[in-house]
Amino acid sequence: MCLVCGQHNHAGLHAQFLETDDEDGTLLARFRTRDLHQSYPGRVHGGIEAALLDELIGRTVNITEPTVWGVTMELRCKYRKPLPYPETENNDRNSNDNAGYTWARGRLTDNRSRVMEGTGEILLPDGTVAVEAWARYRKLPLSRIIESLESSDEHHVTNQHIVGAVIADTRKYPKTVTIPD
Repeated sequence: MCLVCGQHNHAGLHAQFLETDDEDGTLLARFRTRDLHQSYPGRVHGGIEAALLDELIGRTVNITEPTVWGVTMELRCKYRKPLPYPETENNDRNSNDNAGYTWARGRLTDNRSRVMEGTGEILLPDGTVAVEAWARYRKLPLSRIIESLESSDEHHVTNQHIVGAVIADTRKYPKTVTIPD
């Protein structure tokens, strides 16, 4: 159960990923933070923010190459402003209401045969950038990831199920969106 995208992970961010119609291949993430994600009181832990950006940027390649997954090689974050967790406790993940959600956007900036790079940022409610990141990933066919999971007796069924759920989760959201004001 992924901390970032696992929809059934009690401690997770329950991130939802949405493609946009931007020509730069922007991918959005809508997620919820809570007090259990805190660092200092009222602020989200920087490691949680980094994990979200890592997942988001790594997924940008799926827009043009849906059977490829990014495996992190390098991640650099700049923390511009503290990211507070929302006051609201609305945890209805299926709600169309954006109350309590935080938004992030990521884009693919360099896509070669074996390596990809991208950038992303987490936004405050007023649109100000709280955290920005640059990352480099090794591209790995999803079939190889599944094969490696199948060879592991300990996590065979669980991990294969999770990989399939993560892929399905990305595609069930609308492709054309804008970040709400």
